[in-house]
Amino acid sequence: MLTVDFTRFPIAPGDRVLDLGCGAGRHAFECYRRGARVVALDRAGDEVRQVAGWLAAMGEAGEAPAGAAAVAVEGDALALPFPDDSFDAVIVSEVMEHVPDDKGLLAEAARVLRPGGRIAVTVPRYGPERVCWALSDAYHEVEGGHIRIYRADQLLARVREAGLRPYGTHHAHALHSPYWWLKCAMGVDNERALPVRAYHKLLVWDLMKKPAATRVAERLLDPVLGKSFVAYATKPHTARRGAARGAARADS
Repeated sequence: MLTVDFTRFPIAPGDRVLDLGCGAGRHAFECYRRGARVVALDRAGDEVRQVAGWLAAMGEAGEAPAGAAAVAVEGDALALPFPDDSFDAVIVSEVMEHVPDDKGLLAEAARVLRPGGRIAVTVPRYGPERVCWALSDAYHEVEGGHIRIYRADQLLARVREAGLRPYGTHHAHALHSPYWWLKCAMGVDNERALPVRAYHKLLVWDLMKKPAATRVAERLLDPVLGKSFVAYATKPHTARRGAARGAARADS
């Protein structure tokens, strides 16, 4: 299940891509299939090992084109182990709502993104997320859980503060909002509740079969019920040009 729309966030063969806070790796896998050179980074060692295993299996199965490469690494999003301007694209999907220093995270993401590069940032959308918080304290009052809810303008302000230039937004996963409301209403850890199990089967069926009816329904419902808010931005060339002019003046 991809949250980033790769028609709005194109990845070309050979692009250097960082999936920052990769989780289970879904975006890293897609970038690898598109021929990118991917780094999937997360602080959770167990997830990093699982993603590394899947990436290796994809390579052995020939799911990635020649020239593609992928690695999974354990690391701190607030102190990335990469030089400035290391990546052509950075993905930060469903991460910022977990991190106390969200400004620091975006600053690091911007630092390692090359001028002219693209970044995609996704967070839970304000409305559906407020419903989840109202229905269940356990949904967000857990270690590593959601510590804030973003309004769209708040997230875009964070992006701009990091020196990035937004160029597009949209919402995604409308069909998933009712699933999480059911889980919150019946207990986030209660997997046995019949409505939750039935809705989960629907989501799995939709993911595997991709029927036209649900694809159309989700596109129509995303602006109203979309579970995720997605923002796309670029890193301007201005800072580098300004630094170069400053160095030239110092040499003169």
